[in-house]
Amino acid sequence: MIRVVLPAHLKTLARVTGEVRLEVAGPDGGPATQRLVLDALEARYPMLLGTIRDRHSGKRRAFVRFYACEEDLSHSPPDAPLPEAVLTGAEPYIVLGAMAGG
Repeated sequence: MIRVVLPAHLKTLARVTGEVRLEVAGPDGGPATQRLVLDALEARYPMLLGTIRDRHSGKRRAFVRFYACEEDLSHSPPDAPLPEAVLTGAEPYIVLGAMAGG
């Protein structure tokens, strides 16, 4: 079970409160990746399509960041396995809206 924390505006759009819990496994039962988590999130909440990633290229939107285990995963390869603590549900996978212009 992977726990996903969304920013407030995406929670409102998806009509959820608190964390989203997703069952995600990699191909052949391997570890889940960022791509698989986001695919599962968008499949469960289709209203989020295009809000986190570009619909056509699949690339992360400019002002969206991904964090887990106190690490910024935003520039990590989308098919790299997530940290073990996220895979076990001990730590959440965090989608965060970034601010610009300070």
